[in-house]
Amino acid sequence: MRSVTYSMNVSLDGYIVGPDGGFNWTVPDEEVFRFWIDEIREVGVHLLGRRLYETMLYWETADQDHSLDDAELEWAALWNPLPKVVFSTTLSTVRGNARLASGGLVEELERLRAEPGEGDIAIGGATLAAEAAASGLIDEYRAIVYPVLVGGGIPFFPQHERRVDLELVETRTFNSKFVYLRHRVAR
Repeated sequence: MRSVTYSMNVSLDGYIVGPDGGFNWTVPDEEVFRFWIDEIREVGVHLLGRRLYETMLYWETADQDHSLDDAELEWAALWNPLPKVVFSTTLSTVRGNARLASGGLVEELERLRAEPGEGDIAIGGATLAAEAAASGLIDEYRAIVYPVLVGGGIPFFPQHERRVDLELVETRTFNSKFVYLRHRVAR
């Protein structure tokens, strides 16, 4: 069965965006960007909420930007053909290799897990992750912790009253200043 992973950049105080909705502090350096390139190679399908989908739309045409470096072109080449499922109540169409979810998140995850396929089912966005976590459907939490305190905003971890025991699977300290944490849900 395919694993469901939730991966995002996170501030040291636990937020994916600050109180003003900004996330300009999440710009990765070259080493972290290379890490995300390697991570996306393991993904078979990516589930996104509307906000993250709209942020990631940049990559649909990024290969036409002549100022991109080799790593950014490599990311675009991996991201664009990756199947994506977008959860939105306001969008009526999506572009690229994306489709709008036809049902709820739980039903979509159950269907994707039952289908034959390679690679993880990745969830991007705290709102989707919170819903999946509340239903016990996340297998791994992956975070790159940034050395910044943003003081509020959208939290990385779902805010519900349910204990979830985790097993540390991997850590990595980057030369720059970031720390990667990978935890598997103990079942």
